[in-house]
Amino acid sequence: MSQVKYRIADVDGFNIFYREAGSPGAPKLLLLHGFPSAGHMFRDLIPQLADKFHIVAPDLPGFGQSDMPPRDKFNYTFDSIAGVIDRFTEVIGFDRFAVYVFDYGAPTGFRLAVKHPERITAIISQNGNAYQEGLSDGWTPIKAYWQDPSPANRDALRAFLTPETTRWQYTHGTSDPQTVSPDGQNLDNYYMARPGAHDVQLDLFGDYKSNVALYPTFQTYFRTHQPPFLAVWGKNDPFFLPPGAEAFKRDNPKAVVKFFDTGHFALETHAAEIAQAIREFLNR
Repeated sequence: MSQVKYRIADVDGFNIFYREAGSPGAPKLLLLHGFPSAGHMFRDLIPQLADKFHIVAPDLPGFGQSDMPPRDKFNYTFDSIAGVIDRFTEVIGFDRFAVYVFDYGAPTGFRLAVKHPERITAIISQNGNAYQEGLSDGWTPIKAYWQDPSPANRDALRAFLTPETTRWQYTHGTSDPQTVSPDGQNLDNYYMARPGAHDVQLDLFGDYKSNVALYPTFQTYFRTHQPPFLAVWGKNDPFFLPPGAEAFKRDNPKAVVKFFDTGHFALETHAAEIAQAIREFLNR
């Protein structure tokens, strides 16, 4: 088992915390987490892949142990986040890599792929959406904020930021909630409790509409470049529906889609199965 190292990269003055494992000479794999988590969501996956890949899992700007500057010092949009992560890959020497995207990591990683298609060797999407049909009714209150960014609609979204909702995100759709470790969700709630963290997340809820607006651009990339593509999907995800996974095959007919009987945070219950799917896919 490869030892995991915990590092900080200076990205033009922005500190990005990241986990790293595997041989620097091995094929590169970038892991991009989602809301409300951080790179720690890959803690069970990394050891199962580090013998074959050089793995890096950064905490996105404003998440985990990466810098969370005040909102008047950093514009919390997905364009900004992708810009920092783009530079991060250059700083650490990730010139060509496969990318694993989950939730918020998907619009981040897909932006990188559109900008630098020559750098992307493969894409693994775990409940990382790029199609309208993948969006469930759970997005209704967030869509209301997109249409009318009033204080009332913004405050209504604070319900997504409570410890109870984090717990629900981790356990909903699992066959047995007692198989889900409390460690990840409790760490997420710790980070969420930091001063200013809620408004950062509310800004990103509002900006998520920019990702939906880019869906046609992402789809054109899939159709034009046909990257090797694996979708590993918790089929009971309350936010990103199975039709969103199947839709990747519309633009990339060779895409491989695998469903697992679990929820949004599929790695909490199916890390071994997803790791095996990745190994088989990338070793073809």
